[in-house]
Amino acid sequence: MNVRAACVARRRWLRHVGSCAVGASLAGCGFRLRQPPNLVYRRIALIGFEARSPMAEALRAALPADIAVQDTPAGAEVVITVLQDRYYRTVAASTTAGQVRELQLRVLLRYRLTTPEGHMLVSDTQLEQTRNLSYSESWALAKSTEETALAREMRNDIAAQLLRVLDTTSRQSQIPPP
Repeated sequence: MNVRAACVARRRWLRHVGSCAVGASLAGCGFRLRQPPNLVYRRIALIGFEARSPMAEALRAALPADIAVQDTPAGAEVVITVLQDRYYRTVAASTTAGQVRELQLRVLLRYRLTTPEGHMLVSDTQLEQTRNLSYSESWALAKSTEETALAREMRNDIAAQLLRVLDTTSRQSQIPPP
């Protein structure tokens, strides 16, 4: 075996030992990937979304499959009332010639959580995601695709945040009063 092959074999062995050490240390510290929230609610009403709202679709996709989504509060255990669902696209930077160089993308969701009877669980709350996107006229189609992907990612992140809020309220409602 020549020197080069021995060095390659040694590097492979060191990488293997290193990855095993990292895996063992992560397993030993209790590390787990984030799990979806375990919601107590089984029937959730989504009120106030516009027809075919991408945010409503992201929220429906984020909910576990065993939860029924309703359009009316009747029969629901919790009601998510959307006060504002907006997507903003503004120019963040431009050249002296007026060409756009950077866009700012914002997804905003204002909501409140109530019981079907109208008891407030979470008062008016705003969740917002902002991303900057470089822009070039010569790459307009690619940048449009990138913008769509970023907007989808921001909506998914807001939906996950809302599910964590639902999980927290469901846990708080299970705590017996002192």
